[in-house]
Amino acid sequence: MTIRAIVRGVGHYLPERIVPNAELETLVETSDDWIKTRSGIERRHFAAEGQNTSHLAILAAQAALADAGMGADDIDAIILATSTADLTFPSAATMVQAGLGMTRGFAFDVQAVCAGFVFALSTANAMIISGQAKRVLVIGAETFSRLMDWTDRTTCVLFGDGAGALVLEAGDGTGAPSDRGILATDLHSDGRHRDLLYVDGGTSTGTTGHLRMEGKEVFRHAVEKLAETAHSALDKAGLTSDDVDWIVPHQANIRIIEGTAKRMQVAMDRVVVTVQDHGNTSAASIPLALSVGKARGQIKQGDLLVTEAIGGGLAWGSVVLRW
Repeated sequence: MTIRAIVRGVGHYLPERIVPNAELETLVETSDDWIKTRSGIERRHFAAEGQNTSHLAILAAQAALADAGMGADDIDAIILATSTADLTFPSAATMVQAGLGMTRGFAFDVQAVCAGFVFALSTANAMIISGQAKRVLVIGAETFSRLMDWTDRTTCVLFGDGAGALVLEAGDGTGAPSDRGILATDLHSDGRHRDLLYVDGGTSTGTTGHLRMEGKEVFRHAVEKLAETAHSALDKAGLTSDDVDWIVPHQANIRIIEGTAKRMQVAMDRVVVTVQDHGNTSAASIPLALSVGKARGQIKQGDLLVTEAIGGGLAWGSVVLRW
């Protein structure tokens, strides 16, 4: 008998304010056509004043718990992937724990930027299969709009705010690739590439800072590394690209998504794409896409999914799971 971390519920939350490309034309030298051609993004959501990352995370978590038919005290642990926590400390996850009325278990943040949700899923999986937790709420939530340099048209048009969440629960499996749940994970980082994508603030500067990115270099690394990590995770699970029902990628750029799918030899009609509506929501983008994909009727129980992401660090990885 094999313990598997099985998805029991999924949910998401997007702030009310929708910002179309046309609105950004009034803030920076850009155009709707320029943004769509280079990224595929048409609109994104921005958090309201006073609406913090933990607020978005709580609403996404409530939606996932409702989908799972569970309450907060059914959960043993909360893992929140974010690079935009409300405060330096305590963790935003503990704020979510309080906001949900959860009076047991433990909560902590994971910071791997856009790859954060993949790292959080892998961590939750390890806790479940080791017996440290039976049910884990895994959340990705970000307010990246607050890290933008609104004079840099190459970055400020790409990002948005939002949150998504999954409820994972320990279940019995046979150890075969046909099991439901997380089948394999694959994680990497390489700190030599720090300067390709970073925020120029923190305790070293005493400021929040702004996001800085070498777009062409990030693109080059992304397509190569995302396909490699996806194939590696599939190999670990004893599966191939032909077995995949859906790729649910980090939603950063449509050209990266298309390039990765091509390298994996998976048609785009087997890729869940939400980047046009949400922009790059960093660690929130994969759980957002999972929730939207389920709501659209794309993702169904028994489907084999591959999620993959790359972010600052550089940090990248993938998860293979059967829904």
